[in-house]
Amino acid sequence: MTCIANLSNDEVFTPPEFANQMLDTLATAWADANNGADIWANPDVTFLDPFTKSGVFLREIVRRLTDGLILTIPDLAQRVDHILTHQVFGIGITQLTALLARRSVYCSKFANGPHSIATSFTTEDGNIWFERTEHTWGGGKGEFRVDPLTSEEIAVCTNRKCVYCGAGEDDYARGGDLETHAYAFIHTDDIKARMAELFGDNMQFDVIIGNPPYQLSDGGHGTSAAPIYQLFVEQAKKLDPRFLSMIVPSRWFAGGKGLDDFRESMLTDSRVRAINDYLSASDVFPGVGLKGGVCYFLWDRDHPGLCEVTTHFKDWPTTTATRSLLEPGADVFIRFNEALSILRKVIAVETGQEHSLALPESKRFERLVSSRKPFGLETTFKGRASKAPGDVLVYQNGGTGYVDRASIPSGAHLIDGWKIYVGRAAPGTGNKDTYPHRIISTPFLGESGSISSETYLCIGTFDTRGEAESALSYLRCRLTRFLILLHKPSQDTTRKVYAFVPTQDWTRDWNDRDLYEKYGLSEDEIAFVERIVRPMEADE
Repeated sequence: MTCIANLSNDEVFTPPEFANQMLDTLATAWADANNGADIWANPDVTFLDPFTKSGVFLREIVRRLTDGLILTIPDLAQRVDHILTHQVFGIGITQLTALLARRSVYCSKFANGPHSIATSFTTEDGNIWFERTEHTWGGGKGEFRVDPLTSEEIAVCTNRKCVYCGAGEDDYARGGDLETHAYAFIHTDDIKARMAELFGDNMQFDVIIGNPPYQLSDGGHGTSAAPIYQLFVEQAKKLDPRFLSMIVPSRWFAGGKGLDDFRESMLTDSRVRAINDYLSASDVFPGVGLKGGVCYFLWDRDHPGLCEVTTHFKDWPTTTATRSLLEPGADVFIRFNEALSILRKVIAVETGQEHSLALPESKRFERLVSSRKPFGLETTFKGRASKAPGDVLVYQNGGTGYVDRASIPSGAHLIDGWKIYVGRAAPGTGNKDTYPHRIISTPFLGESGSISSETYLCIGTFDTRGEAESALSYLRCRLTRFLILLHKPSQDTTRKVYAFVPTQDWTRDWNDRDLYEKYGLSEDEIAFVERIVRPMEADE
């Protein structure tokens, strides 16, 4: 199983050790909710992994139940058969993974086969179901094309997407020999009715647990992919289990394509009682490059309250805090437990109040930051190599060029002011998340009479060079970039990531020592900032 866990695939396999950690968290929560009762000694609790791959969750659940039910059902063969036929259920995500899961759980790829450790099944699937599911295509653009064989004009629809998961038809409209990756659990309008069809009318799952597929190509530009793990979470909640636990990418904390509604629903759901956050996905999935880290959560239907948030990163000390997932005035999850006190101090100094993390409009650095394409020029734009009369300097991907002022599509009011340019894409850290790092690309001064392509965001304008240089010194400070990180889910540093950054007095140079003193940071808080954010020198 450990070998299988390291396989590279569109779906990430879960190492057995990590699956057991999630099951330990579940068992503790069950005991807390049931006067200390042992979930593994209960012959009536039902479990579902609705996207089983290697079968690791189901196998480990069976192993624990086999030990826990020894007094209730002393005969081993009867005990195992009861567990497999009445307590443990799964849905395969592909034909191959369904066979893997059955082999792992039943010791046979056929539940009713001669080698199966279950004796009561009459079907090959047993309680681990799989059936090929097709996408349902919708939307798209209608157009007419000439049939090359008949020369007749025919109507076709292009760029369609699945109405359930958003998969692009060009990528997933496959022949019968290839998997569709149309996952049954999320390709239905009525998940309760679907589960009744598969497992019986009276089936109610007490626990839903697993590691869902994370994303699918959505047919967008280049290698565009859209997250789908949130769809599995939403479907699982509709089944109303007593407990729900899944491991998913952590990017939903502050961003992610199409995740705004999901983030709001999670952060305002007081039934999310625990989040274990891993800053580096490689700490969970060795050899898998998944930027932004991963987390697993525990959702407790019957016991709402504050959430126990635990942060893990390599050999750093693990930190745990019990707190709200959504702080007043914030629209994202504040990822680091240590960061909350720092952010509160900054906001309190700037606003004089402690009940909200929102900066007043007049103090938001975000207002100085441009949107995408501040001057209307794409990243691919290339200016002339030599300057002609009426040209302005353009900072572009790979260097500089010149462009006629009159041809600039937008942002004319920014051209003649002093400003700062900063790359929209932050510097990468390879396939792994590492700390400390710079958080943003190195900002630089933008002189009067200059513009940029979409490669850069424009900050300003400022009336004088001195003001621009003051703001530039502020962006180089570790604390400033730490505040950016708290709202930054990926390498894409849009205007939004500056939401927690306050403006300053632009008549002086700024350094971290002065900022730490201004906001009253403790030695421990300073040490944490400097553990996360790398220094940035003026000559970088």
